[in-house]
Amino acid sequence: MAEMLTLTQAAAKRVATIAQKQAKPAILRLSVEGGGCSGFQYKFDLAEGAEEDDLVSDTDGVRLVVDPISLDLVAGSVVDFVESLGGAAFRVENPNAAAGCGCGSSFGI
Repeated sequence: MAEMLTLTQAAAKRVATIAQKQAKPAILRLSVEGGGCSGFQYKFDLAEGAEEDDLVSDTDGVRLVVDPISLDLVAGSVVDFVESLGGAAFRVENPNAAAGCGCGSSFGI
């Protein structure tokens, strides 16, 4: 499927840890909102479940869910969790983004 999204093992492990601490299902919802320094910004939340029309990707028992509107902007992306001297964060490698910001949390098409 060309619209497939990928959750890396590092991201899946981090979601599982957060979900366990918060006593929630290991389901990460990725959505896109208007804003940020490049026009759109990524939003991450733990979800209770997937909606009927969500795209669902599974990695090591952790699910990544994306609504159809956001999917148009992030299709083919890889969601990773990276730790560096600057901090730790989920990062989206989005092949659809024509521009991005230095922090990696917003993008333009």
